[in-house]
Amino acid sequence: MSNEHRSGFVTIVGRPNVGKSTLLNHIIGEKVSIISDKIQTTRTPVQGILSDEDTQIIFIDTPGIHKPKHRLGDYMVDVSVQTLNDVDVVLFMINAVEGYGKGDQFILDKLNQIDKPVFLVINKVDQIHPDALFPIIEQYQSKCKFEEIIPVSALNGNNVEKLLDLLKSHLQEGPKYFDADQITDKTERFMISELIREKVLTYTEEEVPHSINVVVEDMVRNKKDKLQIQATIITERESQKGILIGKRGSMLKTIGQSARRDIEDMLGEKIFLDLWIKVKKDWRNKESLLTQYGFYTDDE
Repeated sequence: MSNEHRSGFVTIVGRPNVGKSTLLNHIIGEKVSIISDKIQTTRTPVQGILSDEDTQIIFIDTPGIHKPKHRLGDYMVDVSVQTLNDVDVVLFMINAVEGYGKGDQFILDKLNQIDKPVFLVINKVDQIHPDALFPIIEQYQSKCKFEEIIPVSALNGNNVEKLLDLLKSHLQEGPKYFDADQITDKTERFMISELIREKVLTYTEEEVPHSINVVVEDMVRNKKDKLQIQATIITERESQKGILIGKRGSMLKTIGQSARRDIEDMLGEKIFLDLWIKVKKDWRNKESLLTQYGFYTDDE
């Protein structure tokens, strides 16, 4: 019986909305990456850590690779592509319902330039006829050499165990990078800001979701030992601020109540959540603000 411990980093790449965050959350068993039906929900790489007795896999959920329209978009694509060089295995995820698209070719070109095992993960196979699967596999196989091809359903977990077994077989002997009970590299503040942003994505429409950012300004305990969290929703225009506030504050109240419930679930305690809204015009194109909000670091 071997005592060998295997570990490694696995990145999940693909077009926006193919189910990367859903897959990661299913594997980890908890929400470590927020989900919505809006594209570009994930903005920064989020690590989900899966540990068992003899293996530790650090999954990296990346922003969907798309054609950027602003500096924030440039950042999102750059960090996604960068992860390809820093990992042990790449999971290229596609949506079986949508099939091949232009955005896939950009990613495939990058995959053909790296010397790493690449798995083709075909998501949402439960939504297509089994006969439709083989032509999809053939089409992608003609464009890239894949180490493994795994059809899955990220939502209900079909074939995810098989995917994990295959990943483990491709990992080398290595250390435990994180404590066994740690499930993400992100801080509580980051997770709280993301849960608030998820609610904005859920309840608002049109251009509002993409133009917002959330900053947790303060986390303190009051005299009754209740955690008080103050957070600011940043948006680009006064009109968007009006939508976020809603009639007599109704929208902000809905976002706040829904976010508070999720934050309380995550922290395991009751909290007080105070939300504010600020307008920062065109923040997604301003490097100083992007740096301030944590998208750029000095070494980028």
